Amino acid sequence: MDRAYRNKAVIASLVIPGLLTFVFAVLAPICLSVYYGFMEFSGLGTPRMIGFANYAELLGDQIFFTSLRNSLLLAAGFVFIQHPLAMLTAVILDKLGKRAEGIFRTVYFLPNVISVAIIAYLWRFIYNPNFGLLNNVIKAFGGAGNINWLGSGNAIGSVLITLIWHGFGWGMLIYYTGIKNIDQTLYEAALIDGADGRQVFFRITLPLMKPVIEVNVTLALIAALKQMETVYLLTGGGPANETQFMANYLYKQAFQAYRYGYGNAISVVFVIICIVFTQVLNRAFREREGAL
Repeated sequence: MDRAYRNKAVIASLVIPGLLTFVFAVLAPICLSVYYGFMEFSGLGTPRMIGFANYAELLGDQIFFTSLRNSLLLAAGFVFIQHPLAMLTAVILDKLGKRAEGIFRTVYFLPNVISVAIIAYLWRFIYNPNFGLLNNVIKAFGGAGNINWLGSGNAIGSVLITLIWHGFGWGMLIYYTGIKNIDQTLYEAALIDGADGRQVFFRITLPLMKPVIEVNVTLALIAALKQMETVYLLTGGGPANETQFMANYLYKQAFQAYRYGYGNAISVVFVIICIVFTQVLNRAFREREGAL
């Protein structure tokens, strides 16, 4: 086996397929996006070089900054609402018996295996101002129950709640898996020493989960920035672009407004933002680990 791995032909056969996949599936599209970002192009005909005009327009595009703000709000919702609840749920599931543990694990993860289209239409019915479940519950407790949850002023909060709920299962499952991989003898030793549940969590579970938290938070940030399908089906970015997100706005500009060059300029900025935030997160986690 060692001789095979020292053979250059074997090494090439293992490396080249992955390298070609990366070049044609990742690197080439990014390079094309950079190229078309400098063009005025509708997707048909011949593109026209306009330099940095698309990027200059982007700096004054209020809808783009609204979409960026919404993406960052969703990222904050994932990190400060969804993930603490997911971590708490994973800790509680770990303490349940095997049968109950399996049932609740399946229930919490179930929304993630349902089609995004079904999820979006389900929540549209829940938010319906005339016969939706949410307004009916409010009426049952004596309220007016006539709120337009996807109307102006309410839409962004309703969309954020839907997205945080929908992604909860993935975050919980990753934390649950991380907790299951912690050596149980550490917990047994802590209990023998008289540690209570709070001390066990903050002195054993949380420190050992830091690599898992770093991966989960990074994935959540990227998921927030590239969120599109649920928003597109739930509100389409409306009303009046109140619920636009970056990926959704990119799609609308490139394929609905036929501004392919401008859409690619948005995609380039989008990739840069993803890279910057990922690097900032990685550095923050490394500095935190070094301080400890």
